[in-house]
Amino acid sequence: MKQRDYYFDNAKFILIFFVVFGHLLRSFIEDNEMIYNVYKVIYTFHMPAFILVSGFFARGFNKKGYVMKIAKKLILPYFIFQLIYSIFYYFLYSKSTFTMDPLNPHWSLWFLISLFCWNVMLIAFTKLNAPAGLLIAFGLGLGVGYVDWISNYLSLSRTFVFFPLFLLGYHLTKDHIKTLTSPAFKVGALLSFAIVFLGFYFNPDIDYKWLLGSKPYSLMEAASLSSMFTRLGFYLLSLLMVFSFLTIVPKKQYFFTDLGKNTLYVYLLHGFFVRTFRESEVQNFFHSPERILLLAVIALLLTFLLSSKYAAAIAQPLIEFKTSRINRLKTRFTAILRFYRRKLLSS
Repeated sequence: MKQRDYYFDNAKFILIFFVVFGHLLRSFIEDNEMIYNVYKVIYTFHMPAFILVSGFFARGFNKKGYVMKIAKKLILPYFIFQLIYSIFYYFLYSKSTFTMDPLNPHWSLWFLISLFCWNVMLIAFTKLNAPAGLLIAFGLGLGVGYVDWISNYLSLSRTFVFFPLFLLGYHLTKDHIKTLTSPAFKVGALLSFAIVFLGFYFNPDIDYKWLLGSKPYSLMEAASLSSMFTRLGFYLLSLLMVFSFLTIVPKKQYFFTDLGKNTLYVYLLHGFFVRTFRESEVQNFFHSPERILLLAVIALLLTFLLSSKYAAAIAQPLIEFKTSRINRLKTRFTAILRFYRRKLLSS
């Protein structure tokens, strides 16, 4: 049991690092082909893997009060951060008027709405056997691209496009994960990453927007029968990369393992730093490929910072509507002060 917890916490921490790194890389994909290829490789697996892992842990959907519980966990923070980001963008971009559209999620906030919808959709899809449910889910993901009005509004496009991964994660078992992480698959997993990178390198015209799942076919190409097969190809690519990633995730406890429990904090907070970075002159320093390694280090440090107990304690009231983390810090700080006070008095 402990090993499983370490494994998934490791996976979540590594994935949230790639989320931050990918968002920082976005500023440079038009300038450098190598950076663009790395960016596309990251997007083949980081959010799909997050979604699959979320589905793996969505076991209590049929319990009484579960929908209200996840609404409080996901929808309330969504509205709070939708307002906060609206205010933030108003000042960052020096907008002339303030607007706040609660149904058109800002940037990364789409995940909260979609995650809520995926949990609700499980109620219906788990009444079907796994093959039938997955077949219908993939069919919806392929077919929704032909509906032009389904896009970012209420995160409808991503909800349908990525739901098959969430449902697949739900149907995975601990035995499946155990088999997947066996040493026999690790070399193949690493080769998959290399081959996919080379595939993007030798096919530079592949549009990364296919990996986002946020747009109808008509906005990426002339919608035709081939569009569905293109998305199917990207489904297969993402599945290969997700399972390759999960194969090489370490199982032991490391110095970063516990931070994997705080990925929601990183996800909701890193946008303030990334958007500020994109509007600053600082980003001009990173246009050469060799400096991208430094950008990766910055992404890692930012991930550590935002997943730390201090950042979590400050943000918890906005995200979880609790103050338990900051209360623990207060208690610990008070105990330290008392210790040193006694030490001074006794000297």
